[in-house]
Amino acid sequence: MSHHLDTPLASQTGQLFIDDLYVFTGADSTVFVMDVNSTITGAHAEPAFHPEGRYEFKVHVDGADFEDLTYRLSFGEADSDGRQALQLHTLTGRDARDDSATGELVLDGRTGETATAPDTRVWAGRIADCFYIDLSLLGIINSAVTTGTAVDLSAWRPENAQNSFADTTVESIVLEVAHQHPQLKPGTRIGVWCATKLATDAGGWRQINRAGHPMMWPIFWPNDTEFTHPSNTRHPSEDFDADGAYTADLIAKTVAATGTCDDPQGYGRAVARKLFPDVLPYIVGTPATYSFATFNGRTPADNAPEAMLSLVVNTAVPSGLKPTATKHLRDKNFPYVVPM
Repeated sequence: MSHHLDTPLASQTGQLFIDDLYVFTGADSTVFVMDVNSTITGAHAEPAFHPEGRYEFKVHVDGADFEDLTYRLSFGEADSDGRQALQLHTLTGRDARDDSATGELVLDGRTGETATAPDTRVWAGRIADCFYIDLSLLGIINSAVTTGTAVDLSAWRPENAQNSFADTTVESIVLEVAHQHPQLKPGTRIGVWCATKLATDAGGWRQINRAGHPMMWPIFWPNDTEFTHPSNTRHPSEDFDADGAYTADLIAKTVAATGTCDDPQGYGRAVARKLFPDVLPYIVGTPATYSFATFNGRTPADNAPEAMLSLVVNTAVPSGLKPTATKHLRDKNFPYVVPM
């Protein structure tokens, strides 16, 4: 594919589609997890990480508009066992937002194995997906938000909810950075997002997909299956100006139709301000939770779909699923996931 990197089909692969982003406290450390390439996408799912792509964790410090720290992972071609060589580079300051900067090589490794360096370790490979939601519930909310109509949960039975992601798998990147890191000390307020990028025929890089808050694409851009929406390629600092009014209006129409707020327009704007820029907030060293109470990082156990769906329509949306649904797919020890 190296001589067709700029064709539309080159980017339309599950290898570059981000399924989830998690940020939470580990063993005196901060853990970043990026899941891509879910088998739930069917034909779009291909084995392994893209050998001509980049997978980046972006870290903003103290509310900065732009990232101060980037962790960049790249992968080689899969060998006969399906394993890939991997490299982790770190980039700081202006280099953190420069695709042409090379950064510092932190470690080399292979998928399926733990790679370590001082204060840093990485594991990447195929895992059982611990995300959980009944997609029929998402369909109900999508229908209301897309058409600006009232949310109708009368036929929804939470007690009958089934996890649509049961028995699915994803490629996962787990990065753990010790609290000794000068920019990731306990108490530091950070914002995190991740991106996948693909090399271009001209030698540069093109951003294909990105993620911050959970459920953004399924709720607001549910039909963007070919990565054509401009939100894929832009920087989070552009989010509110580009999509704030559109998102606020979608929310306002649904809330007005549902009758859950006396000022739907004001509510829509408030939610858009909360979600944009699309960067996951976290205070280093604190318990992570993505919930009704607060958005502070996100753990694999969090019922993020329930929190997000309820926020968007301004009424309780019971998912019917609990963290116990995927408890067997999480581990308290590194790499915190369950390899296949």
